[in-house]
Amino acid sequence: MLMFISTPISKSPGYTYEPKSGKILQKYLLSGMMYTFKGRRISLLILLSLLLCWPGAVTAQEFNCEVTLNNRQISGSSFDYITELKNDLENYLNTYRWTNDRYETHERIMCNIQVVLTGVDSNFNFTAEVIFTMRRPIYNTNRQSLAIVLSDNNWRFHYPRNKNLIHDDMQFDDLTSFIDFYAYIMLGFDYDSFSELGGTPYFNSAQNVFELGQNSGVQGWGRSIGAQRNRFGLITDLSNPAYEDLRRAIYRYHRLGLDQFTLDEEIARKQILSALEMLRDNKQVTSNNYLFDIFFSSKYTEIVAIFRDADVETRLEAYNLLRNVDPGHSSEYERLQN
Repeated sequence: MLMFISTPISKSPGYTYEPKSGKILQKYLLSGMMYTFKGRRISLLILLSLLLCWPGAVTAQEFNCEVTLNNRQISGSSFDYITELKNDLENYLNTYRWTNDRYETHERIMCNIQVVLTGVDSNFNFTAEVIFTMRRPIYNTNRQSLAIVLSDNNWRFHYPRNKNLIHDDMQFDDLTSFIDFYAYIMLGFDYDSFSELGGTPYFNSAQNVFELGQNSGVQGWGRSIGAQRNRFGLITDLSNPAYEDLRRAIYRYHRLGLDQFTLDEEIARKQILSALEMLRDNKQVTSNNYLFDIFFSSKYTEIVAIFRDADVETRLEAYNLLRNVDPGHSSEYERLQN
């Protein structure tokens, strides 16, 4: 029996996760009404009432994110309000509707945002380092998989007392646009894990935010020369067709692999091996390792857990493949040889 090193979802013991069930339910109900009630005089109000009263029809926003704020480097009574940033960021991210899809409460994207404030000037311009951690539910279990960890050490934003955070896709703001950018990135990775290249619309939205930032001239939003492990490098690679096989591998790993373990562990492992082979092949024909490092830095512990209980032949196949595609975690993969 496979034991994932992952985080349980905060649900009752009998809870099981079904991916994007709310959207499927809505589509099913609407299409059913179209055919079942065709030609009958039933008011639109009744149809809407049926939909709204259907169990599970109450929907939530896409994100359920918690912000951790470290402001120990900020001192002075002029900045005593800075603790409000935690709630402001949580409310901004968790209450805005980022997509047109229906989300049930248990489908919300779980994430944690760690903000370390590193400086401030007399005009209330702050600098910060940020880590975004996103988790994805595993189908038919009460467990979560660590989907992605992203870090950004170059956030500069203006946050005076009583600032209102307003979402505007057409207007750049050094505070909200930073959150918008990474919200769309997380949505993109989440949707990629449920359907092949399903995150494309959200990566496109992140690209639009980046272009607004670039035009603003604010530090951190420029087209970097040399170093590529930043916002520019991230969105450039995610928008590059050369890395589409990496994104397809993310789908195969999660939807055809992780989500199928409760049905057939052997088939699920084969799908994950196939995903790792796709990553290896894509890495060999691309020039930047940033996305591959993001994937394996988030997944190496889980991958070891997946193959630890496999037969000897499968474990050694996984070990040889992982040692080649992710040499940075070779010491961890050594456990697959025992």
